[in-house]
Amino acid sequence: MILSPRRTWLAALVFLSLVLPASAQTVVKYGADYLAAGVGARALGMGGAYIAHADDVTAGYWNVSGLDAVRTPEVAYMHAERFDGAVAFDYAAGAYPLSDRSTLGVTFIRSAVDDIANTLDAYDPATGQINPDDVTLFSAADNALFVSYARGVGDKLSLGASAKVIRRGVGDFASAWAYSLDVGAQLDLGRVRLGLMVQDATGMVQSWSVDADRFAEVDSSSRPVGLTELVLPLARLGASTQIPLSDDIGLTAAADLDLGFDGQSAYVLDAGGVSFRPRVGAELTFRDLLAFRAGLSDVTTSERFGTQITPSVGAGVRLGALAIDYGFGDFGGVTSELGFSHRVSLAYRFGASPR
Repeated sequence: MILSPRRTWLAALVFLSLVLPASAQTVVKYGADYLAAGVGARALGMGGAYIAHADDVTAGYWNVSGLDAVRTPEVAYMHAERFDGAVAFDYAAGAYPLSDRSTLGVTFIRSAVDDIANTLDAYDPATGQINPDDVTLFSAADNALFVSYARGVGDKLSLGASAKVIRRGVGDFASAWAYSLDVGAQLDLGRVRLGLMVQDATGMVQSWSVDADRFAEVDSSSRPVGLTELVLPLARLGASTQIPLSDDIGLTAAADLDLGFDGQSAYVLDAGGVSFRPRVGAELTFRDLLAFRAGLSDVTTSERFGTQITPSVGAGVRLGALAIDYGFGDFGGVTSELGFSHRVSLAYRFGASPR
């Protein structure tokens, strides 16, 4: 299926990000935003406030140290469509306890705009028309692989790290490789748990290359070129608390704060070049069988729209070893024009006791 005009602008934005002057290394503000969508409908239903609460296979993404809480092998999968279906997002992960004190995890993420029409070879300059038979389709896709390891240190502290390999591509026009390291920690103080995740702690270097032959007929002044981008670290702080309301009902409340150091001040809370992204969420559980969730995230400010906060809600059910979770949210506030997103994720615990 060829993208409609409404959706084509998304592909254009992806591609235009490459049309930049060559430089030794450019610090970019949004070079890792394709990984910022979040994973797991459970966490997303809580507004993404999951840095301290992460205790399942999705911790490989949210806070790698949380994998230490995984006691039996787990796998998870989620599919979501963003921006009115223009961007497809897929996530798959697995976690395997190596011992009572250490866990290994693997996470794969793909975010893509598929079926983009390529008319470069279909235009006939003699007639000024496009020959439909010569139109081909391509994808602008980002793929990320995380290999994670977490270990418990004493009874209260867990530490972890994830090595990340990223492959980005815009059809056969341009591609990039990137590498980085995430590190995380969780501290259990009893009723309260604290979390810290440093995303791209070493900085993420993305090296783009462009197939010059594909643009041989494009004017040299507007021809895209390869470049090297640097994504700066992002610190993510979190706190959560679990409150038993009765023998059957429990409440978890969580709050996170992301601290960015890349000067990303547009439309987000900012002070002295440091951006602040707060998130809050809650989960109400019944006998570890049913769960209901709600959260607030992505606080943005602008003169045109004022202050907007993105809400999310969700629910989950556990059927023995299988957990089915659903999350619903939008982009840019209640009156968002960018479409709503439905997230459904599945998780399975091997060796879990059946009900």
